[in-house]
Amino acid sequence: MKKALLLLKISFFILGFAAVLLYFYVLNILQTPMTVDVPKLVQIESGASLAKIARNLQQNGLIEKDFYFILYSKINKIYPKIKAGEYLIDEDVTLEKLADILASGKVYLRKITFAEGLTSREIADILYQNEILEGDFELPPEGSFLPETYTFSRGDTRQSIINQGVAAMNKVLEQAWQERDADLPLKNKEEVLILASIVEKETGVAAERPQVASVFVNRLKKGMLLQTDPTVIYALTLGKSDLGRDLRSKDLSVDSPYNTYKYAGLPPTPICSPGKAAIMAVAHPDKTPYLYFVASGTGGHNFARTLQEHNANVRKWRAKK
Repeated sequence: MKKALLLLKISFFILGFAAVLLYFYVLNILQTPMTVDVPKLVQIESGASLAKIARNLQQNGLIEKDFYFILYSKINKIYPKIKAGEYLIDEDVTLEKLADILASGKVYLRKITFAEGLTSREIADILYQNEILEGDFELPPEGSFLPETYTFSRGDTRQSIINQGVAAMNKVLEQAWQERDADLPLKNKEEVLILASIVEKETGVAAERPQVASVFVNRLKKGMLLQTDPTVIYALTLGKSDLGRDLRSKDLSVDSPYNTYKYAGLPPTPICSPGKAAIMAVAHPDKTPYLYFVASGTGGHNFARTLQEHNANVRKWRAKK
């Protein structure tokens, strides 16, 4: 009887000791981070099994053995929480932390940038050149897409970017219209957008936009032709491509509603997608007496009140060419 009791005590001791060893072994696995020498993007596919996910992590060198991740996920009920998507692992990570990342749903966000002044065709080209985005899309009306930097994750569609840009433009345009100066000679938001697209194409100098806008606003108030080259270029290309050459004198006689040397008022549609700054410049133009401007030859423009002053500025510009 005493011998049996002794054996039982020894067995309990061995089991207890083994349990302690197992505890510290598992703890070591959970708390020992895997070294991540370079950032890694891990793609978790929708509907992937726990075994497939674990194998993916092991192949990427983020866990030592797939069995450990499977066991930990089952014990802690992690697997149902794991979200599909692409995850960036850019630092040493423990098995426990890795599981938390995959269950967080905080997928890696990529960026796509559209510069101010792009036409809808140029926006479409950028979208098609991006190999991560998926699917076709409906080309947005000229000027309806706000040029900004947008984020997306793998699997998102090109149409989703279009939707973001159109929604953003509607929001900015509504704000500009509600906050506009009371004496603007513009009938609606669409006319604000059209004029902003012209301002966007006329100058890349941010500080000049309210001045350039003032020139066109002053001309509209006086019933003068806008006489702006970018609208003529658009009349010749319809935004499908660059003109590929300098504008010629004979181009100014092209018969198109976009030719503001020939037809009064604004063109029928925007000629590009203006940025927020150009839109706000049109909504709040500077109060100036200017009716003319020409390139200064140093990156900006020289403004003038009279045709005589303008012609003098043109001579100065030509002398610098």
